[in-house]
Amino acid sequence: MIESVIARLAAAGCVAPAEEARELLHDAPDAAEIEARVRRREDGEPLPWITGHVRFGGLVLHAAPGVYVPRQQSEELARRAAAVLPWRGVAIDLCTGSGAVAAVLQHAVPDALVAGVEIDPCAAACAAHNDVQVVVGDLATPLHLAGAVDVVTAVAPYVPTGARQLLPTDVQRHEPLRALDGGDDGLAIVRRVVEHAATLLGPAGHLLLELGGAQDVLLGPELADAGFDPPEPWYDGDGDLRGVITRRVRRRGGGFKI
Repeated sequence: MIESVIARLAAAGCVAPAEEARELLHDAPDAAEIEARVRRREDGEPLPWITGHVRFGGLVLHAAPGVYVPRQQSEELARRAAAVLPWRGVAIDLCTGSGAVAAVLQHAVPDALVAGVEIDPCAAACAAHNDVQVVVGDLATPLHLAGAVDVVTAVAPYVPTGARQLLPTDVQRHEPLRALDGGDDGLAIVRRVVEHAATLLGPAGHLLLELGGAQDVLLGPELADAGFDPPEPWYDGDGDLRGVITRRVRRRGGGFKI
């Protein structure tokens, strides 16, 4: 059975057919269910939507159909955020999606108050299933925490509209457009995250954003205008930008925004 599933997945273009075959066959009650799962994967549906779970940051998290699947590349953002989140600190994960980053932060710093905000009710329900305290709303709009937050994270949509065609076909076909498309230069939502984070964060609070391309350079002046230090980027093994971390150091006109 497993050999035939591996062959079908390989023919469909899956990059790790043996590993995926084991995932699909695990806990399948009968041959009909196996066939249904394999066909969904052959059609390009994300594996976590089919199995109902995804591994992220050392955790096994619930994954729901229609909800953006957290990428392994985002684990570095979660790790860096956990490193600067104080004991009994407060962290807000904007655009939380399935709550993956928030879940890792809560696991890493259990005495901290960690919450996610998500505009999509289906994604928010998935985050709640992952034991994330989640609020449905547009970025920080539903929160009343001005100056009270230590860390803000966001894996906001940052793919430029014109670059969506470069994404894998399966991603374009299945994954939610709202979680991917960041407008003309990919920073339409990210810029709003910066403005909201500037209100949420207290003095020396940290903002961590997932970015790509040369978006750290594009966003630099706006971060400075919002009262943040020059962003410190990090890169993957291929030298590609994956995100930035920066600190809230002042408000416009001088002094701290509290």
